Amino acid sequence: MVMIRAIVRQEKVNDVVAALMDANYFAMTKFSVFGRGRQRGLRVGGVTYDELPKEMLMLVVPSGERDLVCQIIMRAARTGEQGAFGDGKIFVTAVEAEYTIRTGELVAPEAAPVQTPEPVIA
Repeated sequence: MVMIRAIVRQEKVNDVVAALMDANYFAMTKFSVFGRGRQRGLRVGGVTYDELPKEMLMLVVPSGERDLVCQIIMRAARTGEQGAFGDGKIFVTAVEAEYTIRTGELVAPEAAPVQTPEPVIA
């Protein structure tokens, strides 16, 4: 399994979510973030906006679906034909394990769920 974190423009986040849902990727977390890229923000006249609002989407998918999901995000988040500075970034990291809080169940990466003993809570 891999975790995909996509930072996209606020005005494109609904397009990205819709594209992911159309491809049957429903489970995701979305939150607002602020930051800047290599351009060090945005300068308009004499005013510099060094931290710009963006949206971050986080989802966990099987490793074999990583490239497909990243392509879906890139197509939906890109502005114009060629894209533009500030369209965003995608970060991919390995997921070692996943636990279900309600049941305490460990979901082994790339495998069927594994039953774990009841947790001991002191």
